[in-house]
Amino acid sequence: MFLLFFAATKCAKGGFFGLPPWWKYIDSKKINQNCTIDVEVPNDILPIGLAVVDMLLRVAALVAIASVIIAGVAYITAAGDVQKTASARKRIYNSLIGLAVVAIASGVVAFIGNSLAVK
Repeated sequence: MFLLFFAATKCAKGGFFGLPPWWKYIDSKKINQNCTIDVEVPNDILPIGLAVVDMLLRVAALVAIASVIIAGVAYITAAGDVQKTASARKRIYNSLIGLAVVAIASGVVAFIGNSLAVK
């Protein structure tokens, strides 16, 4: 088996801006005391990929929330223009649908990742 040694930036559970670390779903027994992680190439690719997908889904959720806020401001400042209010309302609906999809996908990724990880 081919082992790679990756140095983690920090051993804490938290990540940068609330994003999970890339080693979130890797077996905690593989994390050494000096924050070095033993990654087995064929077996640990899926957990690392799931952690990256989890990070991207959290960024997508932030984008969807920002889109709802921007569309809400556009709706308020439409000043009675029918086309602007309809466009802002449609953007709010689409952003909320996207946020729901991201929430469901994030739950699925977390379920799969937690079932793979041996803590």
